[in-house]
Amino acid sequence: MVDTKENIREKIITVADDLFYRNGYVQTSFSTISEAVGISRGNFYYHFKTKDEILDAVINRRMGNVQRMLDQWETEGKKPEDRIRCFINILLMNKVKIKQFGCPIGTLSTELVKLEHESQEEANKLFTLIRGWLRDQFIALGKKKEADELAMHLLARSQGIATLANAFHDEKFIKNEVKQMNEWLESTIKKQ
Repeated sequence: MVDTKENIREKIITVADDLFYRNGYVQTSFSTISEAVGISRGNFYYHFKTKDEILDAVINRRMGNVQRMLDQWETEGKKPEDRIRCFINILLMNKVKIKQFGCPIGTLSTELVKLEHESQEEANKLFTLIRGWLRDQFIALGKKKEADELAMHLLARSQGIATLANAFHDEKFIKNEVKQMNEWLESTIKKQ
């Protein structure tokens, strides 16, 4: 396949996304990205003038990926509790990466907040998207009054699990917590 302008740009975003996740935004330099992509710095600057431009592209890509994932769960899950379970069980699906690097959304948001970076609000929209989707699922379960509270509880717990699994490199912890979250969901559904 011939590298077109668009292919190279997409490759830069893909590589930067991975490096930001694995190493952090601050620790990832232009040269690290250009070396990983296999292009000269001059060619790199043709596509992105600043690291912040790359960050914006990465956040936009993550937003699109999260939206597609939520849309897929909507299609695949017959009932709201099935869709919520998809959210819970993603911790298991990504347990190896979470154990090594934490949550890609949480780690980036935390880093940008610490830096007081202008893109922190854009990065936080990823959490807002998931929160709204979870809220909608709890509303569909008949939990309209407490839907946002339940959504935030689940989102906060998943972030805590990702952070602690990363800190302790403990896969068993992830499995136990996911089991407990699924049990919590069942008991929440039964409460009227």
